[in-house]
Amino acid sequence: MTMVSIKDVAARAGVSPGTVSNVLNRPEKVAVATRDRVSAAIRELGFVRHGSASTLRAGHSRTVGLSVIDIGNPFFTDVAAGVEDVASELGYAVILGNSAGSRVKEERNLLVFAEQRVRGVLITPSDEDPLRLDRLRERGICVVLVDHPAERADQCAVAVNDVSGGATAVAHLLEGGADRVAYVTGPATIRQCLERRRGAERALASAGRDPRTLQEVAMPAMTAKCGQEAAEKLLAQGALPDALFCANDLLALGMLRGLLQAGVRVPDDVSLIGYDDIDFASASTVSLTSIRQPTYQLGRVATELLLDECDNPGTHAHQQIMFQPELVVRESTR
Repeated sequence: MTMVSIKDVAARAGVSPGTVSNVLNRPEKVAVATRDRVSAAIRELGFVRHGSASTLRAGHSRTVGLSVIDIGNPFFTDVAAGVEDVASELGYAVILGNSAGSRVKEERNLLVFAEQRVRGVLITPSDEDPLRLDRLRERGICVVLVDHPAERADQCAVAVNDVSGGATAVAHLLEGGADRVAYVTGPATIRQCLERRRGAERALASAGRDPRTLQEVAMPAMTAKCGQEAAEKLLAQGALPDALFCANDLLALGMLRGLLQAGVRVPDDVSLIGYDDIDFASASTVSLTSIRQPTYQLGRVATELLLDECDNPGTHAHQQIMFQPELVVRESTR
């Protein structure tokens, strides 16, 4: 089968090969009518650009890398959907890397992104060390932090105010009459877990309670399995708190399952609140009260910032955008 070339497309559309190249790479520079004519010729001829050749000429490909810490968590699935939608609209593909919270895996992902000559990288970092991200920038690869605030002015980032979210969660539990609150969380290395705890302690202090009374149940991962194990651990202690704040919905759903299997009534015996408001939260046996994060919007905005920085380095203004979470009340709290 003969490969269709840019010259073939140009001949069909009645334009120069340079115009076809502009339609493919800089469409905003081509008049709409001409762009439509070239696009029609591309469809009619079945033209597919030679990705390797264009990458060699430009020094980068029309791809962006996305590295997240847990693709099994629906939170990151929703973020990825926002990333992919914007990338697709602008003619980019997305390479996904899952670090599973491991710095080693994350560095491997970033190496693959660099080898693939990605245009830029979106990342939820596994720790606070910025050196590996600096190395990407030195290679001319733009970087935007996702679900993580920036520590420097020359860095774009989109995040959610997790201190505010944690405070909102525990304030709601206290308003429902909670006296003893426990916080079920993941590894201490995860920034979001620490900030949600800070918010929980702030709510207790604001209510005139001693923040040190917040009981913590730390688990090695933020999964439904760990949530159920946390329920078993609390039940084995003999005296359940009357309210539980889980650092994400997966922990909360596992906790809910463990409590219900043990005959504990939610929310009559124990109020339970999660974090993220994933789709499963509203569909659980007892619908889950949760702190909603704008996950899809996080992905969209981060990708818009990234590609603006890539395409408009002279005019791009770095932004650090902080979204506010919101409380969604359902059946699991009083």
